[in-house]
Amino acid sequence: MKKFAIGPKLAAAVLAIFVVGCAKEPPPPPPAPTPVVAPAPAPVSKIIPGSAEDLRVNVGDTVHFDYNMYAVLDADKATLQRQAAWLAKFPAIKVTVEGNADERGTREYNIALGAKRANAVKEYLVSLGVSAARVDTVSYGKEKPICSESTESCWAQNRRGVTVIASGANS
Repeated sequence: MKKFAIGPKLAAAVLAIFVVGCAKEPPPPPPAPTPVVAPAPAPVSKIIPGSAEDLRVNVGDTVHFDYNMYAVLDADKATLQRQAAWLAKFPAIKVTVEGNADERGTREYNIALGAKRANAVKEYLVSLGVSAARVDTVSYGKEKPICSESTESCWAQNRRGVTVIASGANS
């Protein structure tokens, strides 16, 4: 059997390679994990069932009328049906229907028209089973506009019936 002799230079070179190979810095640690951010919770509704805000936001409190008319429009019957169902759910609540008109016409004419509009809303609610004793009416004519421009789109916003809670609402 043959023996191999390694010279001192070769032994030093092998040792240097071994030492250098072992002396490497350890690899850097993996990056810190990205913190997991939980999604923001869904906004909690602060609307109290049976409140004026509940009526306005979740049911709808306003219906509109054609020019010089007081018949409930087919497009607004669904709103009044939701109001009737809501009133059935909260039997202690009494409401007032406010009749409004646009700026055209005399004060007296618009007071009368607003009264007809408020009564049309009340009659529709009563036809859906709401007790007439729970629904009052008032006419503001053209005295409470929500839009003050003299344009058709603005006048259309002012020709309205608004159901507001008179008593019995949840806070």
